[in-house]
Parts: sequence; structure tokens; C-alpha cells
Amino acid sequence: MTINASFNKLKTEKKNLIINAAIKEFVRNGFDKASTNEMVKEANISKGSLFNYFHSKKDLYVYLIEYGIQVIEYLYEQIDLNETDLFKRIENIGLQKFHIHRKFPHVFDFLASSVKEESADVKDIIRKKVDPIYKQGTEIIYKNIDYSKFREDIDVEKAIEILNWTMSGFGEKALQQINSFEDIDEFGSLYFKEWERYSEILKASFYK
Repeated sequence: MTINASFNKLKTEKKNLIINAAIKEFVRNGFDKASTNEMVKEANISKGSLFNYFHSKKDLYVYLIEYGIQVIEYLYEQIDLNETDLFKRIENIGLQKFHIHRKFPHVFDFLASSVKEESADVKDIIRKKVDPIYKQGTEIIYKNIDYSKFREDIDVEKAIEILNWTMSGFGEKALQQINSFEDIDEFGSLYFKEWERYSEILKASFYK
């Protein structure tokens, strides 16, 4: 990956604008069909500037992958491993993701879409860089969890599978709704109240 040092010298606001514009376009169209014209239009920079910062579309994509991984690693660092209740752990992760989403609204979508990316130009890089970080995340999310809270007649692995499906669906629903709110804090408050309702239903089903 080749990146011009001048990109890192940009003001944070301008860097974030370029990052978000590029991520949004890659999520929308995938690597091969993503248009650098659309990226520079949204970021309000010239195409020459973009290719001065990143020598190719592939360099830009790889940079964003590595940037997204840094964001995910930061998220993992914020997880309180002393919290042994699975539902509270998940709530904490949701809160951290919400804060990250405020700054980089498409980063989680980008990493999720990268796993499905089939372009030969970047497929191997994704498998090498992204797959391990998701595996690490699964290990961290469930580390030090007190499984004794689950009822004895419950298959814990199946319960976690159901919980993962619920989280995934709830997260997708939230991402679809978030842009319709002018007040992001209002959305956050409603989001966590709704998750509490889901959580109570699942707790009643799985916990002693």
C-alpha cells in the first residue's frame, strides 16, 4: 500500500470527510464498481488530490481496511471484561459502537461488506486482514462470561446463536433508522430503551 504522508498531515475534519466519502462509495458499489469521481465529489476535493494521497484505488481501499481494523481494535479495548453478564456486555459493546458510528457512520458497514467482496484485486488482502479481527472479536465478546446464569435445560450455544441473530437484526434496523434522526442523542436514548426490551425477553427465556 502506498500512501502519501501529506494525507496524514491534513486536518482531522478533512481527513474524516475523505475517509467517510470513500467508505460510503465502496459500501454502495463494491471495489470494482466504486467510482473515485463520486468520492471526490462528496469529499469536495479534486481527483488529482485523491491520487496524490493514495496512488491507486486499491491503495485507498487497503488503507480503509487497515483504518477500519484500528477502529474495531479500539472498540475491543473498550470492552469491560470484568462485566460477566452477557447481556450487559453486549449493551456496553452497543454503546461503544454507537459512539464510533457518530464519527464514522459507515465503517462497520464497510468491514461487513468487505467480507463479501469478490474482487480479485483485494480478496486475498481482506481474508488476511479482516477475517482474523472478526475471529478475535468473537473470542473477546464472550471472554469471562458467567454462563452459570443460564438455565440448565438451555443449550447455551444455541442461545448465543439466537442472541447473535437478534443483535444482527437489531443492529441493521438501527442503522436504517439512525439517519432519520436530527438529534443523534435522542436516537441513542430510544435505541437503548428498545434494546432493553429485547434483552428482557431473551433473559426471561434463557436465564434462571
